[in-house]
Amino acid sequence: MSHGNWLQLPLVFLAAAVLAVPLARYLRLGSILGYLVAGLLIGPGVLALIPETTAIPEVAELGVVLMLFLVGLELEPKRLWSMRRPIFGWGSVQLLGCAAVLTAVGLALGYPWRLAVVVSLGLAMSSTAVALAVLAERNLGRTTAGESILSVALLQDIAAIPVLALVPVLALSGAHDDGDGKTWLAGAKAVGAIVVIIFGGRLALRPALRWIAHSKTPEIFTAAALLLVLGTAALMQLVGLSMALGAFLAGVLLAESEYRRELETDLEPFKGLLLGLFFIAVGMGLDLKAVAGQPGFVLAVLAALLVCKIFVLVLMSKAMKIPLVERPAFVILLAQGGEFGFVVFQLAQSEGMINAAQNSALVAAVALSLALTPLLLTGGDRLMSQKLARRGLKKRAEAVPPPPSPIIIAGSGRYGQVVARMLRANGLEATVLDHDSEAIESLRRFDWTVYYGDATRLDMLKTAGAATARILVIAIDDIAQSVELAELVREHFPQITVVARARNVQHYYQLHEAGVRHIERETFDAALMSARSVLELSGMEPHAARRQAMRFRRHNIDVLNTMVPLQGDENALIAAARLGRQQFEQLMAAEREAEDAHRKAQRGGWDKHDTDAAS
Repeated sequence: MSHGNWLQLPLVFLAAAVLAVPLARYLRLGSILGYLVAGLLIGPGVLALIPETTAIPEVAELGVVLMLFLVGLELEPKRLWSMRRPIFGWGSVQLLGCAAVLTAVGLALGYPWRLAVVVSLGLAMSSTAVALAVLAERNLGRTTAGESILSVALLQDIAAIPVLALVPVLALSGAHDDGDGKTWLAGAKAVGAIVVIIFGGRLALRPALRWIAHSKTPEIFTAAALLLVLGTAALMQLVGLSMALGAFLAGVLLAESEYRRELETDLEPFKGLLLGLFFIAVGMGLDLKAVAGQPGFVLAVLAALLVCKIFVLVLMSKAMKIPLVERPAFVILLAQGGEFGFVVFQLAQSEGMINAAQNSALVAAVALSLALTPLLLTGGDRLMSQKLARRGLKKRAEAVPPPPSPIIIAGSGRYGQVVARMLRANGLEATVLDHDSEAIESLRRFDWTVYYGDATRLDMLKTAGAATARILVIAIDDIAQSVELAELVREHFPQITVVARARNVQHYYQLHEAGVRHIERETFDAALMSARSVLELSGMEPHAARRQAMRFRRHNIDVLNTMVPLQGDENALIAAARLGRQQFEQLMAAEREAEDAHRKAQRGGWDKHDTDAAS
């Protein structure tokens, strides 16, 4: 590709994705298969629109890195610690179990044990990118199968360094080198990098993000988020560890941070684009000539890969007591090969354990397993639906129940705090968003869970769960932002009921025009409470003062609603306000006269009674 034609690369990638992915989704094959097919078509094996592929996989891997960072943001350290047993327990069972079965097959076919072990470890790895992308697409992240898949994927990332260190040790050409010393050194570097990320994240990340947030420059915060992810990934790559593992650890450290939602929102678009690029790169890497030159070997490896791993994973799913409807996703998403296998095979070739043709065939088998995953999932869903239908559980197979719809509070000032406290006292938790870093830091000292983010951004609302939310409380100080948020919610999330705070009457009218019907003026009730106190201090009974305040409140709201259609006509508004005030004053005056007459009648009755008694 010539230097002057630098636009060809992004044009071809974007055009391929825009055409292939919607078509694949329309055919119910999933977006991942669409990306894979697009990469195959534009790659050197078919149309050769992008013949230079050397740098593409390296850039595409950033998609996996960003995805693992966002996964880490969803896992607070306590939750991650609670998952230590499935990660190191069942994750090890999956990796070592699948590798053992595949090694046994290789030995039975007469391959050397060193070669069988290395190739089996590469094939035992699963694609973290495909698995987590499908979980997100199907909303299965919080299910038993989803958390189990995440545990296995994390163990595979952790196992990356020992597996890579094992390859040169087992290589016939380097079995007697100083591999042990290099392995210990690599291990020490890996541990040091992890310690730096953990303690550096605890001590430096939050203060740095807080300082950047004070600048109130959204694009700089986005740049800082990208720098954070790429910096941790580069550190892990420097010591030979998985870049995705470093990004995941950084995400976990920030899972309890007030900037979690903002980071998710800023990085989500980059993750989606780079993940698509990753899948396209996998499709481009599928060597059709290698498949055509040795189809029997490629199909044999593919069959062994799927059959052996499915066998182990089916047994695991039963032992882990994964619900029946979730087992197809668990088994199929882990039965595929993974991108890490490409690295293992390339290293094995450089160490002289396999030749270029064998490497191409192994890569082709793994790529084909990735391409078959969406089709296997579709078939697994159909088989499971039929099976459950026979058991009378078809409804349960049709969909996984969605998580409970949350309550979102936009604004953590004095108004939003009162609402949140009232909800919590009644057993209801809410997602609180605010864009004032100082206020957030102050509230977090009192154990409040508040997230940094601009609620008027559509992507921020989606990240906060607006797609499934039932109630949104608008407690924002700025009137223009409050109205903008109300209009945004009405347009994109019509299922949400908005409860809003109005700063004044004009704000009330604007919110009403934006479709909000549950509006409370922030100083209105406080003023009524003060008026009640004055009435009581003036001699009125407390219950009577409360009754008068409530009547005034109802009357004022009625008048306010009658004035809504009069917006724009100042004379009409003034006349309506005067009329309402006069009507209420006349009503109160009439009631006072009636009460005075009643009291006089009572006093007169007692006086007459007393006089009769005296006579």
